[in-house]
Amino acid sequence: MLGRCFTGSVLYVSFGSFLSVSSAQIDEIVGGLRDSGVKYLWVLRGETAQHGDAGGSDMSLVLPWCDQLKVLCHPSVGGFWTHCGWNSTLEAAFAGVPMLTFPILGDQISNSKQVVEDWKVGWRVKKDVGSENLVTRGEISKLVKMFMDQKSNEGNEMKKRVKQLQEVVGEAITYH
Repeated sequence: MLGRCFTGSVLYVSFGSFLSVSSAQIDEIVGGLRDSGVKYLWVLRGETAQHGDAGGSDMSLVLPWCDQLKVLCHPSVGGFWTHCGWNSTLEAAFAGVPMLTFPILGDQISNSKQVVEDWKVGWRVKKDVGSENLVTRGEISKLVKMFMDQKSNEGNEMKKRVKQLQEVVGEAITYH
């Protein structure tokens, strides 16, 4: 289990309902998350949930399903590694949570661009969006550590921007 979690200390990881990431990439993600030393909650569905023993430490919890919006709104969640499906992107904006973007196909690529380049409330995991190149566990570990570092100036600026986005989203749904 995750043990005691402090505000903003947990990375929530979910790649949507239909995961189309290779087994080799899942292995690298598992290794990178473990090596990062960051606590994480990962939603893995179906057979993939058994892959590579993604859980199994006090730094992680792997589940087949959760109420994503409730998780994102929990104060211990400090980041969201997402495939950038539109619903996930909107829920992260509503919750005021910065995103690591990992688009897999379709509109997820343009949603990632919006998160990273337009809103500036996230970072890309893959530098070559749409590329089939593996992101290595070393790259993942380094990126996750930097992304979740609560003392980072860059990270704190991103958190300010995502809180501003959260206010805009909140106003938009209040004045319907």
